[in-house]
Amino acid sequence: MTEDLLSRLATEQDPAQIELIYEQLVERHLDLVNAIANRYRRRGVEWDDLVQVGRLALCKAITGYRSGRGPGFRAYAVPTITGEIKRYFRDHVWDVRPPRRLQELQLDLRECEGHLGQQLGHSPSDRELAAALGIDESALRDAQVAGRVSTTISIDAPTESGSGTTWSDHLATQEKSYDLVEARVLLRPAVEVLSPRERRIIYLRFVCGWTQQEIGQTLGVSQMQVSRLLSRILGKLRAQVVPRARAS
Repeated sequence: MTEDLLSRLATEQDPAQIELIYEQLVERHLDLVNAIANRYRRRGVEWDDLVQVGRLALCKAITGYRSGRGPGFRAYAVPTITGEIKRYFRDHVWDVRPPRRLQELQLDLRECEGHLGQQLGHSPSDRELAAALGIDESALRDAQVAGRVSTTISIDAPTESGSGTTWSDHLATQEKSYDLVEARVLLRPAVEVLSPRERRIIYLRFVCGWTQQEIGQTLGVSQMQVSRLLSRILGKLRAQVVPRARAS
């Protein structure tokens, strides 16, 4: 019946008849689409989306098939529908994008686990899965890792510990003391070229927080002189620190 409809579709000229034949072919193979889509349920894609992708692929198969060539329409349609569903997973589902080979292998792996588990009567081992897929265990482990990164969760989502904490609570924070250590490493050799008087002025101004007037009173100089001294000292420090910072 299917081959007869496809043969008529290839030669029919009447648009109304073409549409009717096309609808009959689609209706006859909706169960096939559902069966293939069912293999990929509960993998992060809504059932309606899977069916929609599968039905579009069925239409593509009907259009591309040539009656009388190959083993038959079903043999042509199954890989076409399966390929489109896998392509949809590859292009729209993965939050982290591993290589295409691993994406497709991971989908085959999940399908194989179910079938092989039914045949063996127990959960298949890695060796059994690798043998069934025709790959080595190293490639199998890569596919298993790829499956764990297909979707992501928000860092504000609660952890699985049940403690009420979120994943963001366990993220590393910026340690400000590292910047302080870096600054000290850069400044130490620069400060060593200053005279004891210059070091004291820098210490009083930037460590003790004294004003220029207070420093002038302690040193017996005017505030204007302190300002000029600070400008000269900072210039000397800048000349020492900037080349080192650029080199690092």
